[in-house]
Amino acid sequence: MEALLQIAGLRVAFGGMPTLRGIDLTLRRGESLGMVGESGCGKSVTWLAALGLLTQRAKITGSVRLDGEELLHAPASRLDKVRGGQIAMIFQDPASALNPVRTVGDQISEALRLHRSMDGRTALAEARRLLDQVGIPDAARHLGAYPHELSGGQNQRVMIAMALAGQPDILIADEPTTALDVTIQAQILELLRQIQRETGMALVLISHDLGVVSEICERVMVLYGGRIIEELPAYRLFEHSAHPYTRGLIAALPSLDAPQQRLFAIPGVVPNAADFPPGCPFAPRCDRRIGRCSDWAIELASVDGDIRHRAACLHVTSEPPAGEVVAA
Repeated sequence: MEALLQIAGLRVAFGGMPTLRGIDLTLRRGESLGMVGESGCGKSVTWLAALGLLTQRAKITGSVRLDGEELLHAPASRLDKVRGGQIAMIFQDPASALNPVRTVGDQISEALRLHRSMDGRTALAEARRLLDQVGIPDAARHLGAYPHELSGGQNQRVMIAMALAGQPDILIADEPTTALDVTIQAQILELLRQIQRETGMALVLISHDLGVVSEICERVMVLYGGRIIEELPAYRLFEHSAHPYTRGLIAALPSLDAPQQRLFAIPGVVPNAADFPPGCPFAPRCDRRIGRCSDWAIELASVDGDIRHRAACLHVTSEPPAGEVVAA
């Protein structure tokens, strides 16, 4: 598939504290990419930085190229057309993302006028079609509704309709089901998958839920401490993950079939941004760490010769000398 967006060496720091430490990724047309990791690992910041949505105090370096065009530090007039146009983003709390004093029809119509130059009547008709597309019943009536008159699931469908208004090449879904109950979560995720199939857009799903990304996405990236520490095809996630952090996340998942027992927890806590070692960011918590882990800058390397599966771990790139393991 053709490369649509390329991020290279993306670094972000706030007040001198590094948040992203060199993100490199390529997103191809029509593919679905999952990004997982603990809160604060850099999943959302990656895309907020790429779209120029961080505050001025953020120091951003690197490159973000959309169809070959550099977006990082592009003029605001250009980014206004990209955001909501070529790249759309939906957030985890639709109630706070929508304007409470404007009807949903007005808000969708505004996006249509901005990104597709539609007049008022045409935009309203297209807004109705979009509400139909995202599964809101009696779309004509709901055009005049305010966000507080809709359920959480309906508001998230409205957000998806607004995202689709600009006919984006890329849809970034940032924890789109966090605020919803389990039944509605499944409906929203299936809707995203269906829309991706119908439109051919690329989908980036940011989530804490390994099961969701393995079901929805073709490829998964695992982030920790502002770095990508593993990327692999989604079907390999549960059985063939290589990085100790990814394995720890999977081990912490409860099993419905296993006898009742204490859940596994990764030891320690995520360090402060200023306290990460120069080498592997997970080294202070890793039960397989060796002396070099904290000091060596470890790059992603292929796992078992598969270029689609890469991990940033010395146990993948080389065998440690006997006796060098320092963790129990």
